[in-house]
Amino acid sequence: MQLVDSHCHLDAAEFDADREQVIARARAAGVHRQVVPAVTAASWPKLREVCRATPGLYPAYGLHPTFLAEHLPAHLDELAGWIARERPLAIGECGLDFFVDGLDRTEQSRYFDGQLRLAREHGLPVVVHARRAVDAVIAAIRRVGDGSHLRGVVHSFSGSPEQARQLWQLGFMVGLGGPLSYERAQRLRRLVAGMPLEFLLLETDAPDQPDADIRGQRNEPARLRHVLHVVAELRAEDPAVVAAATTANAERLFGLPAVAA
Repeated sequence: MQLVDSHCHLDAAEFDADREQVIARARAAGVHRQVVPAVTAASWPKLREVCRATPGLYPAYGLHPTFLAEHLPAHLDELAGWIARERPLAIGECGLDFFVDGLDRTEQSRYFDGQLRLAREHGLPVVVHARRAVDAVIAAIRRVGDGSHLRGVVHSFSGSPEQARQLWQLGFMVGLGGPLSYERAQRLRRLVAGMPLEFLLLETDAPDQPDADIRGQRNEPARLRHVLHVVAELRAEDPAVVAAATTANAERLFGLPAVAA
């Protein structure tokens, strides 16, 4: 089975000591392609080099809302240049976070709207962070999209079924990973059990969000196979069917190249 980790921070310092081994374990688990979103402008050069060094790693450049203190208005102009020059397959990680105290919501919206406008102008999907902010994210997509059919994924989705349906109607997918494996995540587990498979992406968010079997440990892309089996069990479907569908979804959204033979 070929799997795509649609959200993994493989450029993070947590992987500096053993990145090659982490990538090898991922490939052994069938994870040959990974979308690696940025978090700050300062991280873009390292992210570019990590992805250039290894086939199958694809960067997305953006400004993450929880790193608001590190962003400058000029970074949006710099991002436009990076997109034009580097031609990434997505913009992100961007979005809104209303969970973390002290993050100015107006400033968050300014950076998020700016990145949505860049996505609209360049015809690129967006990788969206939406923590306690799904309604506001949906409103921004509608406002900035203005009928131009923005597309993307809300990663680590934790909203309601109705919010998920609104996102699907707007051309967005939902990304699910380790949190789904916890028994307490009943609303999320019910969502994945009954949702249309065409709107689902699998992710790890490594090194964060470990699944229940590695609780408290560093997460890594090889754990995507565990996420796959959780999804398949919840849906009472063959893992191969879920793998094929979610891989096709990632290829369609991001325009991923085929895996080299």
